[in-house]
Amino acid sequence: MKLIASDYDGTFNNHGGVDDARRLAVADWQTVGNKFGIVSGRSIDFLPPTLERDGVFCDYFIANNGAVVTDGKGAVLIEKRCDGKIALPLIRTLFELSCPHASVTTDHPCTVYPTLSEAKPGRFTADGAAIPYFNQISTVLPTFEEAARVTAIIRERFGEWVNPLQNGICIDIVPAGVDKAEGIRSLLALWKMEESDVIAVGDNVNDAAMISAFPSYAVDNAVESIKNLAGRVIPTVTDLIRSELS
Repeated sequence: MKLIASDYDGTFNNHGGVDDARRLAVADWQTVGNKFGIVSGRSIDFLPPTLERDGVFCDYFIANNGAVVTDGKGAVLIEKRCDGKIALPLIRTLFELSCPHASVTTDHPCTVYPTLSEAKPGRFTADGAAIPYFNQISTVLPTFEEAARVTAIIRERFGEWVNPLQNGICIDIVPAGVDKAEGIRSLLALWKMEESDVIAVGDNVNDAAMISAFPSYAVDNAVESIKNLAGRVIPTVTDLIRSELS
């Protein structure tokens, strides 16, 4: 039995979305006893309904860059949290570095802004937010280079508590020790599978840990650093599955 661990945005959902060929390829992969799942910076609130809309059955999800591991219906199996005491100092630093907002995955997900003209449900300033813990804090910068710069600063100042992961112009900040590879390893331990059973595929910088750790592919729209890490470059996940099944 093999397990495909696919990033979502830019990887499974690329070249115009999720088409019938991709749906059929995943079904054929699972029919012969293999597992398929999505490993993403997206939250678990997003992933199961989105893949259901795509017409794809997943055996598991790994959300928030490895912080949350669930079964195929979104029931949480493993969750990694960062103490909320670090959240507001971290968010204020993001604002000092010109980040426009901070989206927080916690018990009641919210977005924090430097200023607000009026309070709205789920929207706060740093002075009004109460964050007991977080799985991930995300923000965005105007350019890839700015995102890389801010990622490095956050790692330098807060690396004892968090792991900042660049994803294009976005930054996803998860608890220290968390990344996509560790999320996959947690699932493997539950399912008593070996690392050699994994096939990882991705496209962006936050996929580097899993691309480095396991037999891997990059899609052809991937950034060069991921292509250089991957064992092979393929057009789509459909091509990956058909190659592995042949």
